Amino acid sequence: IAVKDNGIGLSPPALADVFTMFSQVHDVHARTEGGLGIGLALVQGLVELHGGTIEVFSEGAGRGSEFIVTLPCRTPDTTQPAEGAAPDEGSSTTICRKILVADDNQDAANTLALLLRLAGHDVRTAHGGQAALTLADEFEPEFALLDIGMPDLDGYEVARRLRLTDRGKDLRLVALTGWGQDEDKRRARDAGFDHHLTKPVDPHRLDALLTERGG
Repeated sequence: IAVKDNGIGLSPPALADVFTMFSQVHDVHARTEGGLGIGLALVQGLVELHGGTIEVFSEGAGRGSEFIVTLPCRTPDTTQPAEGAAPDEGSSTTICRKILVADDNQDAANTLALLLRLAGHDVRTAHGGQAALTLADEFEPEFALLDIGMPDLDGYEVARRLRLTDRGKDLRLVALTGWGQDEDKRRARDAGFDHHLTKPVDPHRLDALLTERGG
């Protein structure tokens, strides 16, 4: 799949960083800058989750850009397993999870939710700590991905309160934060989190976490 435009183009330095989370190309002629710089990082993550690749080409600033997505083509398997045969241990099946995403940055929460829904999960979003507690009680998720820096109730406090509920004892809590030092990880563990992911979240690591056995 190839998509080509005649827009602002990309300089060599911009080409190197275009798929980096929160990276933005600045157009000196534009009055405003939209978006968070996460769209192309999201696209790359989705393509790679499907075993594909994405490339970008540009002849320079003001000369447009071309994006090429390559995805593997699977040949349908027409062979039928013998009746009563055990499934192939090497085969994998999609594990669909009920996931709560809580982040006061609505764009970040909605983008992560989109990524998870495209992977087949049932996702709800909350844009604050108190809203996350209310939604968790109604939705009864298996996983809760909680931003640490929410202003009304931070992720640590939300995690503590969730752990006090009956369903919270089995809930898998994942901290989402821009801080990844040992002290930050210790605070997350002390608050009751099972996992600590540093933003920008690696889609491959998140997918592995959600689909691991016993997760």
